[in-house]
This record gives sequence, C-alpha cells and structure tokens, in this order.
Amino acid sequence: MNIASPSVKKLLQGAAAGLIGFALALSLWLPGWLDTWEGKTWDWRVNLLARPGAATDSIRLILLDQNSLDWGKRENALGWPWPREIYTVLLDFCRRQGAKAVIFDVLFTEPSTYGVADDQTLGEAIKNGPPFVGAVFLSDDAGAERKWPEFIPVPKFKIDDPIPWLTDTIAGKGSALGGTFPVPDVARNSTVLADTHLNPDPDNVYRRMRLFSAFDGKIVPSPALGAYLAAAPDVQLNVAASLLVVGTRRIPVDERGNTILNFRGSSGTHKTYSAAAVIQSELRLQNGEEPIIDGTNLFRDRYVFFGFSAPGLYDLRPTPTSGIYPGVEVHATALDNLLSGDFLRPAPKVFLLALTFFLTLFAGVATARATGIAKSLLINGLFILLPIFIAGVAYRTGFWLPLVVQEIAVAVTLFSAGVIYYTTEGRQKLFIKNAFKQYLSPAIIEELIQHPERLKLGGERRLLSIFFSDLEGFTGISEGLEPEALTNLLNEYLSAMTDIIHEEGGTVDKYEGDAIIAFWNAPLPQADHAERCVRAALHCQAKLALMRPALRERVGKDLLMRIGINSGLAVVGNMGSHTRFDYTMLGDAVNLAARLEGINKQFGTYTVISQATLELMKESLPVRELARVSVVGRKEAVTIFEPMVSGEFAARADDLRIFAGGLEAFSLGRFAEAEAIFATLADRDPAARAYIAKCRSLIEKPPGEWNGVWVVTTK
Repeated sequence: MNIASPSVKKLLQGAAAGLIGFALALSLWLPGWLDTWEGKTWDWRVNLLARPGAATDSIRLILLDQNSLDWGKRENALGWPWPREIYTVLLDFCRRQGAKAVIFDVLFTEPSTYGVADDQTLGEAIKNGPPFVGAVFLSDDAGAERKWPEFIPVPKFKIDDPIPWLTDTIAGKGSALGGTFPVPDVARNSTVLADTHLNPDPDNVYRRMRLFSAFDGKIVPSPALGAYLAAAPDVQLNVAASLLVVGTRRIPVDERGNTILNFRGSSGTHKTYSAAAVIQSELRLQNGEEPIIDGTNLFRDRYVFFGFSAPGLYDLRPTPTSGIYPGVEVHATALDNLLSGDFLRPAPKVFLLALTFFLTLFAGVATARATGIAKSLLINGLFILLPIFIAGVAYRTGFWLPLVVQEIAVAVTLFSAGVIYYTTEGRQKLFIKNAFKQYLSPAIIEELIQHPERLKLGGERRLLSIFFSDLEGFTGISEGLEPEALTNLLNEYLSAMTDIIHEEGGTVDKYEGDAIIAFWNAPLPQADHAERCVRAALHCQAKLALMRPALRERVGKDLLMRIGINSGLAVVGNMGSHTRFDYTMLGDAVNLAARLEGINKQFGTYTVISQATLELMKESLPVRELARVSVVGRKEAVTIFEPMVSGEFAARADDLRIFAGGLEAFSLGRFAEAEAIFATLADRDPAARAYIAKCRSLIEKPPGEWNGVWVVTTK
C-alpha cells in the first residue's frame, strides 16, 4: 500500500469539506440572510472592545434628564415644554466657559407658546453665543417643506465633483425629501443647520450614521459634521469613491453616505452634565455665588451637545453598547470619531471571501488529518475561536469584518469533514476494530486505526515470535467438572492470560480449548517482539501461580501451564472465506513453537524457547540451555532454552552451573559422567531427572553415532 495515498486522500477530503462550508456560508451571506445575526455579533464585539478615543475628552454633553424636569417643576413650576428663555442660560454658561461650538439636538419647529419674545430671546442668545448648530429634520416621508425656506440663509457648504451616486440628490433631481425647519429666530442665527434624522439598521439598532444629506440641492450636514464645520467654516468638503474628505480627514462611507460609528462605551462615556445643574450654576455665577458645577474651564475649547435623556421626551435609542442611549450621544460619538479619525470601515469583500475560503480550507484539512478525539476537539475548538479572534483584531484595526459568515463556514466545514470521515474512513476504522478486537489489545487497535496504512490485509511474510500454551492434564480436570463450572474456569484463566499478552502488545491468534496461540510483530512491527513474547510467558506463569491456590479449591488439582516459544518467518494475515475469516499465521516456525510446548513434557519444564528467539532477545532475560533436540517433522536439530526471571536465576546459580556441566558431558557422549552430575540435582530439578533417565537408556543401548541431539519421538 502506498504510504502517501492516505495523506493525499485526507487532504482531498478536507478540501472537499472546506469547499462545502465555503459555498453554503456564501449562499447565506450574499442575499443578506445573516445580517441580523451579524449585527448581534457586532454589538458583542463593540461591548467587549469599545474604548475612548483621542478626542473623547473634547466633547461634553448637557442632558435634559428626568432630574432636570423634576427640578424645573418643583423649583419653578415649569411644565413641558420649557420656555425657550431657559435655554439661553445654558448658552450663557457655554459662552462663559469658552465652548468651541454648541450643538442643540432639539427641534424648535413651532413658535413658542410663551410668545414671540421668547423666540427672539433665544435667537439673540444663539447669535451672541459660541458657534451654534441648530436642528432640522429631513426625511423621505415627513416634513412640510419641499423647498429650502426663503427666510433661512443658503448653506455655503459644497461638495466638489460629487460621484454619480450623489449627483442627482445634490442637484435636487428626483429627491423626495421633506424638511422640517426651526423657527426663523433660531434658523437665521444658527451658524450651521444640521439634519438630526437617524436611521437604524434593519434590526432597529443604531450602528451607522449618514454624515450629510441633501435637500433642494443644498448640502445639510449631520450634527457631528455640522459641529466640526461650525468651528472650522473654511474647511473644504469632497467625496471620493467610498470616502468623504473633510479638509485633511478622510472618512469611509458606503454607497448611501453612511459610516460605521466607533462607539466609545456605554452611555456616559463622554463627560455629561445635568441641564438643571448647568442652569443653576450659571444663575449663581450671575449673582456672584459659587456654582454647583465646580471648574472654570470645563467646556473650554470643547464641543458641547445638548439634548434629551428623560424617558418621557422620547429620544432614547438602542445602540450596540446599550438598549437605552440618548440620541444626542449618538451624534456626539460621530463627532468623536471625526475628530479622532477612527470611523470604522467595512472590510473589503474580496478580503472577506479570500479569508473565509482559506479558513475553511485549512479547517477541513486540519480536521481530516487530526487523529484521536483530543486532537480533533482541540482543532475544532481552535477553528471555531479563530474567526472570533480575527474579527476582534479587525475591530481593533478599524474594520468591521463579518463574523457570522466565517463561523458558519467553519462550522459547516467541521461538520462536513466529520460526515465525510464517518462515511469513508470511519467505516474502515470500524472494520479494523471489529476485525481485530478479539486478537489485539485496545492500544494496538487504536494505533492501527490512527495509521491504517501500516496494516496489510491478506497474507504477508513476517518475522514473528510465536507463543503456544497448554494446561497440563486439563482433559482429566475437565471431565470432573460440570459444563458451567468448566466454562467459568476457562473464562477466568483465559482472560487473565490474554490480558497479559495484550499488555505486552501480543496478538491472540486463537483459543483451542485451554490452549492459547499468540504472536508478536504483527500486524504492527515491534522491534523487541521476542523479548515481549518471553516476558509475557514469564508473567503468565507468575499470574497462574497466584491464581493456583484458589483454583485448586475449585478443581481439586493444581493448574500448571506449558509454554513453547519460537521466532521465525511465517505468513500472517486475514485468512478464510469472503464472509468469514481469521487473522492467523501459517508456517514451519509456527509448527516448531507448537512442538516446543510439548517438549516441556520431556524435561519436566513449563516454559521453553528456541535459539532463534534467544538470539533476537539479545540476552535481555536470563536463560539456561536445556538441550539440542530433534522434533517430529523437522530434520534439523534445535537448541532449546528455559527462560527465568532474574531472581530465580540468581537463586539457582550454583545448580545451573552444575546442570551446564552435566549437559556438556552429555553432549560429548560421556553418559555415565553426565548421569553422575545430574544425580546431584535429581531431588530439586525435573530436567536433571529427565537427563538421568535418558543417560541410563543410552548406556544400556549406546547409539551407533552420537551427535549430542536428544531425539523426541512424540509430539
């Protein structure tokens, strides 16, 4: 199998998932179906990231709040609306403080109910005060005036070389705007008249503002732009593509002249004063008394906005930072942005499309290549959070980068990648798990699942270490047990042994009654497979020794296990029919391992390994040589060994040395000498007793030609 092909396949699957996510998100975004949700995520960003700007302290607010209304009624028996003479006191305080400009977000469209003199008094105060921005209201469907009133001076503001989308409106062609203008005394004395009309987004939240409008061919600025022009009347205006140029300031605008407001925080971020406090302070100053508002330069060189915040005066608007936000403070925010030069701008569509495309592509590829639940969750979480981070960075750098389209694209990509995975690789992994769960440890299965390219289904030649085990005398034991008791006994024994084999990374080939057949180094390669196999055998013997007393009480006999181990080339793989198969092994090395299990009977031992296994172990575990044997079905002799744990080997060091001497004499054909040596160990070493019997038989019937090989005639 080509190792590179799974990686290429995953890349293609991830790319396909990314394209699905991109296409679906785009189909929802282009018609504007995501705008409402995008607005909500924008409000979240504003609340989280809004902060004061360079010019925030250059703006002051005077609000006619509920406390001011209550004060007017309580102290002066003033009903609503107040006499306009009251506002002259505000203007006097602003003049005294040295305000740069005063902006009234109040429509004086009807003559005062207190008489003509009341309007004249206000007009005179406007004329004598700081530059004043008065309010008009322009709308498509409201306003009594359709032409610029003759009693109001024509605005001197012009936009040179307007771009096509403004030409007709500024020229007065096709304009359906209606206007509501202030009374003559206010209109004639105002430095600038500004359009206070605010248009919310479709979800009724105020996030944008039109900085200027056109009425009857005249340019009418917003209160924010009007305030700036009132303080700097010689500034030139111009419109370029997507920009309103005010002197040296370049303001991003859309095709309708709107700009995105950069809110500074919740209501009250700009320094705010109650109208009642300002009025009382000015009256006290006129009487030579200490003012309520402390400070002589609070308004100096500041732009001062006056408007309403009392709930009953109906000028509270929902904004990204608050559901209740004074309309005049929206205009103050726009002026703050103009002075600070940090209006927000929409991210270019090309950039958004490219970003979303590559984001979904990388998300799909990364998810497709992720292995394991933990990594998948980490990558999913990363790509879900990444658009939020990018959108936050974009906000900080002055851009409204749509977030919802990115999140939908990523979410659909991740979901699609999961569907593709479970309909393709998921089936493969399920097949692997079902095919190998009865043979392999969970850790090995998981590794196969993560790296299926390492698995070769079908037969292959592989160097294996092979394990055969059998219980001594189990046929007789089983005959004395009821079927249920026998089943429970076998399950307990086989489970314990299998757990050890799996812990050492072995593959269980099959169970044959009480026999266990297992191997190492397949289906995954294991450099230390021989050591693992022998170590598993020793652990199995130790585990059975611990279980033996309890099992003896149940069956009346000790359970003893014989194990034979060999290493060599074998064919291993899924073998059987198309509908039923086993992962198993075939070959001469397998047969020899089975013979070695039986050879234990000859020597009274319980674990025997071949020289091939010993050589692969590289002396990692201590052994003693048992014999050179010739087994049924093989022409060549095999040297066999008995492995031991280090503690046992050390404790028996003297006996093993004596045994080695007897084995040497036996190999040289000195059978009487060998018998004498083995006789010293006969009471404590079954293998020595076996050699005593063998020496006697050879003495009685000497071989014609001796080669030191013990010929085994039984399986």
